[in-house]
Amino acid sequence: MDELKLKNFYESQQLSVPLIYNLFKEADFFKDSCKKRNLKNHWLLKGKILATLFYEPSTRTRFSFECAMTRLGGSIIGTENAREFSSAVKGESIEDTIRVVDNYSDCIVIRHYEEGAAKKAASVSSVPIINAGDGRGQHPTQSLLDIYTIQNEIGRLDNLKIALIGDLANGRTARSFCYLLGKFKNNNLTFISPTNLRMGTDIKHYLQMHKTKFNEEPDLRKIISDVDVIYMTRIQKERMTRKEYRKAQGQFILNLDDLILLKKEARILHPLPKVDEIQLPIEVEQEDPRIAYFRQAENGLYIRMALLHHLLGE
Repeated sequence: MDELKLKNFYESQQLSVPLIYNLFKEADFFKDSCKKRNLKNHWLLKGKILATLFYEPSTRTRFSFECAMTRLGGSIIGTENAREFSSAVKGESIEDTIRVVDNYSDCIVIRHYEEGAAKKAASVSSVPIINAGDGRGQHPTQSLLDIYTIQNEIGRLDNLKIALIGDLANGRTARSFCYLLGKFKNNNLTFISPTNLRMGTDIKHYLQMHKTKFNEEPDLRKIISDVDVIYMTRIQKERMTRKEYRKAQGQFILNLDDLILLKKEARILHPLPKVDEIQLPIEVEQEDPRIAYFRQAENGLYIRMALLHHLLGE
């Protein structure tokens, strides 16, 4: 595969560093155009149709993809609850669904409850497949916008100290994030999670192979003053038993006391939605430049515009 061109995008490992920076450059262009309300360049995908197949709930991912396609001049078809309102209810396989929908569209964005579903879809599709989250597997467009946010906020993707906090066993965003961080030099990751929700051994093995340092730490306060990025995640109640959730709930909460210890130039990211793991007043979220998660969500639009143009543009 050409390291500067994707046919599908179903996992973070597909991205080369040169391609990442190419997508960043294009995202910067679209961000600048959107901010300036300069829409004359935003008809690059006129006549193209994006199909959105979401078998799990979504707000930011679905809306940002649909907004991205609209801003590029394309059209959207799809469903926000394909698990209930598609032929999956009748027992249709994901392969058959894709082989039908690819006749009606130029690109398919799929979110599915089964790990590996997007890769399976890509194996039979005649049009590009984009993974918008597959169970506990990956969420590669989220990780791309995560590192784009770090590049914008801090100015580098090497030599970073990053704390990943929360549900690291079930969090597909954290997993994809690690796959991309491993592509850059001298990053040092600290995993902070409940004992029953630790980062998987597959990710740890990947980081070891890419010579990326990591460690596990039970106490956020021990390392918070030294980190460049805090990546908070929620406890994914829907992917565990009630007993497992009660064991993990409320163990790691970021509050004003923690903010006092954080460096002025550090940034707090969160893939959202957040539940109770961040407890900061709204005025602090609006005024403190270290709070980056709403800018992070906004960046999803520009990254997804860049990705759609990369896959569908002439």
